[in-house]
Amino acid sequence: MRGGEMWARLLGVERTVVEAAGFEEDGDQDEVLVAHVRPGRGERQRCPECRRRCPKYDKGEGRRRWRTLDLGTVRAYLEADAPRVRCRKHGVIVAAVPWARHGAWHTRPFDDTVAWLAVATSKSAVRTLMRVAWRTVGSIVTRVCADADAVTDRFEGLRRIGIDEISFRRGRKYLTVVVDHDTGLLVWAAEGRDAKTLGRFFAALGPERCALITHVSADSADWIARAVKKACPDAVRCADPFHVVKWATEALDEVRRQFWRAQRKSGETRSKGRGRRDSTGTALRLRDGRYALWKNPENLTVKQQATLDWIQKTHPRLYRAWLLKEGLRYVFKIKGREGKLTLRRWLSWAQRCRIPEFVELGRKIRRHLPQIYAALDNGLSNALIESANTKIRLITRIAYGFKDPAALIALAMLTLGGYRPALPGR
Repeated sequence: MRGGEMWARLLGVERTVVEAAGFEEDGDQDEVLVAHVRPGRGERQRCPECRRRCPKYDKGEGRRRWRTLDLGTVRAYLEADAPRVRCRKHGVIVAAVPWARHGAWHTRPFDDTVAWLAVATSKSAVRTLMRVAWRTVGSIVTRVCADADAVTDRFEGLRRIGIDEISFRRGRKYLTVVVDHDTGLLVWAAEGRDAKTLGRFFAALGPERCALITHVSADSADWIARAVKKACPDAVRCADPFHVVKWATEALDEVRRQFWRAQRKSGETRSKGRGRRDSTGTALRLRDGRYALWKNPENLTVKQQATLDWIQKTHPRLYRAWLLKEGLRYVFKIKGREGKLTLRRWLSWAQRCRIPEFVELGRKIRRHLPQIYAALDNGLSNALIESANTKIRLITRIAYGFKDPAALIALAMLTLGGYRPALPGR
């Protein structure tokens, strides 16, 4: 094997001629390995956007360097000319090189390794192992994701989708996310939480593919309903059971707070200093009893079960509200025709329960009855997308420090969208 071919294999570059390699001083750092390279014959003077061969325009800004994977403990760089070409479509632009993406200061193997590590390891491990700043990692994952997106049809075969929003930063910053129910993959995400943002997803999907969408699961947000109705009028909209049961949990908690406030007004408090007072006696048990009321019965601890038994004996109205919440949860547990019959009985019960919060909840459910029936018939929920949201929240903490939400979205797509690159040479 000739020396140039050996160096190309070691540096992980293809369609590249290695002219020379040696150690050089790099400022205050230790010596680095610099390989002087040029594109192979078929790769010269090509536009990086359309890959057409173009006439040379000028020498650009002269020679430049690209960081590549370390060789052992030694930093390694590729150095080459960076001429500009004149493309009929894209104008004057720096010529493409086969070892790096356009506009990058790192080689493809370096980018792919960093992106793989960003998905598989911790933030500190990526920075330490690759010897790059975390913001550089954000730029790299954005590049890698865009590259994968250009050659992947992520909307292929899309039929049943789930839509939700998730907060990713303080100051009411949200992402709208779309998940494929059939593959479990995240297929789209964008900053924003309104019909205009979701409309961008349907615009990217196109009219023909919008017509192929058969089912959409989402919460009861009006902006989601408007966007779905406009783009996919024939799709079956399914209410998310988790959010419907959440309405009942919120109504139950409001009933509990009424009893708690009444006990505090009766004097069951003690001073905490600085004019603040803490609950005691029955007020304290009602305050702490929210966990017993919120949790599913099969998950209660012994202490929480005892609290629930105490509520049953001492506050029958609050216990009846808990039974209403559990009755609604049971509706989504059995699903199908039986679930719809049970829901109708539940609505009758809520209407005459004489608990204002649940009377109002019954009216709210009646307004969304077609979507709830569709969820019971099709067994669709946003459980999958809630799982994706949980993972995105973890990614959000990892991505703290990225200046652009596009980097966060790219990292989410690499992790949850099937865009994760393979390690070079594997």
